[in-house]
Amino acid sequence: MGAVKKIWNAMEVADGAPNTKFASSPLTVDHTLSIPHMKPQIVELCKDLFNRWSCLDDSHFSVETVSGGITNLLLKVSVREDDGKNESMTVRLYGPNTECVINRERELQAIQYLSAAGFGAKLLGVFGNGIVQSFIDARTLTPSDLRNPKLAAEIAKQLRKFHQVEIPGSKEPQVWNDVLKFFTKASTLQFDDGEKKIKYETILFQEVHNEIIELKELTDRLNAPVVFAHNDLLSGNLMLNEDKGKLYFIDFEYGSYNYRGFDIGNHFNEYAGYDCDYTLYPSKDEQFHFFRHYLDSDRPNEISDKDLDALYVETSSYMLASHLYWALWALIQAKMSPIDFDYISYFFRRYNEYKKQKEKCFALAKSYLSKPELGERST
Repeated sequence: MGAVKKIWNAMEVADGAPNTKFASSPLTVDHTLSIPHMKPQIVELCKDLFNRWSCLDDSHFSVETVSGGITNLLLKVSVREDDGKNESMTVRLYGPNTECVINRERELQAIQYLSAAGFGAKLLGVFGNGIVQSFIDARTLTPSDLRNPKLAAEIAKQLRKFHQVEIPGSKEPQVWNDVLKFFTKASTLQFDDGEKKIKYETILFQEVHNEIIELKELTDRLNAPVVFAHNDLLSGNLMLNEDKGKLYFIDFEYGSYNYRGFDIGNHFNEYAGYDCDYTLYPSKDEQFHFFRHYLDSDRPNEISDKDLDALYVETSSYMLASHLYWALWALIQAKMSPIDFDYISYFFRRYNEYKKQKEKCFALAKSYLSKPELGERST
């Protein structure tokens, strides 16, 4: 709870901080349990966080799974109060050992400001291994939804607004700090599992490191705008209430200041889903449709070719960085996470796609950078 207390103290004194209170509890919930066996712990947690429910019988509480990603578990908790009213909220259980790759203090701070700006759910409480937020009545998108032109335009519009939110603290872009941190951890792992060990030992880490340095040097030359980025805008972190036509961004645990192109390129990579079917990566026309609505949702057809080309180069270059980021992340998860997912194979799918796309993307960026007049960069 140390990080929670530090953030709460910081939020009380931060200049211009949202005036938002949240409850806290030292309790933890065992994520390995089935929902029926987990329910008593969830009920105890809710009663500890929210005093008005402390005397309710356990039968007033119901728990169901909303989603289970490859890093955490999201639950819907419904409470029937004595007056007959029902209240629902979401409980997100952090995946074990995710603090190795996620800055929870930064996440909690960001949630406050992003929620105040209209993004995500309201933070209601924090506990030993998770957070409680208001319930969003909407469906989670699927990778195929991302290809819908109307939805893509709305995602682009909302992402532009998201990138305009100011979060206190350092505005240093984090992608290369994180990639190098992940590399250090990923390249020194020891596996007991024989199959994992064999696959892991085939990885040429010096080659991977050389790729990181080469790509960093290239992207540094692009002078891409720095924004507060979501960094994990996959379909599972987008929700849609179709009756209201309302789109929600959720799950800001990887959020940080970062390069604009990384957030967009990473989102495009997620068209492929966890199966990494990169034939689904958006075409140039689909990307330009997204760019137009990102750059000016009111007048998308008035965006200049120069601005579209510049963002295309930027996004294509940082799309490669996204592959390196999640490839190395996957190796750490292969060691740390108890979730049943083939993380090492995921490393190879991401890294192989990086190598497949590298030549084309490097050539595109170098051609662009060789132009004598780049003109004003679009921001």
